[in-house]
Amino acid sequence: MAEACLRRGVPIVSDEIHSDLVYSGQQHVPIASLSREIEQASITLMAPSKTFNLAGLQCSVAIIPNAELRARFIGARAGLVPWVNVMGLIAAEAAYRHGDEWLGQLLSYLEGNRDLVTRFVAEQMPGVSVYPAEATYLAWLDCRGSGLSQPCQCFLDLARVACSSGEGFGPGGDGFVRLNFGCRARCWWKPWSACGPCCPGQ
Repeated sequence: MAEACLRRGVPIVSDEIHSDLVYSGQQHVPIASLSREIEQASITLMAPSKTFNLAGLQCSVAIIPNAELRARFIGARAGLVPWVNVMGLIAAEAAYRHGDEWLGQLLSYLEGNRDLVTRFVAEQMPGVSVYPAEATYLAWLDCRGSGLSQPCQCFLDLARVACSSGEGFGPGGDGFVRLNFGCRARCWWKPWSACGPCCPGQ
């Protein structure tokens, strides 16, 4: 993808806001690290908001090594994006300087939730599959074999679990559901066999 952008002179804007949330045995590779040429065409977006739950303080970072591209970026945001507030700056610095122990505990907890979701889907949800997440707190559930015409609505009506419909993520997303498991571990679902009203013809 980066090579295709380089051939066409298209700047690469890479949202890597989840890059700290990588599970054991996995590694995040920033797209700008692939080569010097790719780095010079890249804008890497990062923030402490997802990792350290600081979204309300509205602090984020754009890493732009190329001075010309950085000047264009600054010019484009003029009058639209204000400077980061003081509380956001202080909180971000504190999180990055002193948050390693907390982050380690968070990753351990999220990995347990990931395993719980993966196991529950395999054992209790026939017709649904999920690939174990390698990072982040989002599971991508494949419900195409479940016979459900509206899996998101079924999850909401019967289990009171609000998910994101795969359709919103573009072509090919039909039949998929995105589940956020970044919450307290508990049994999220009623028995899958109880899903009747959402099934085709019910």
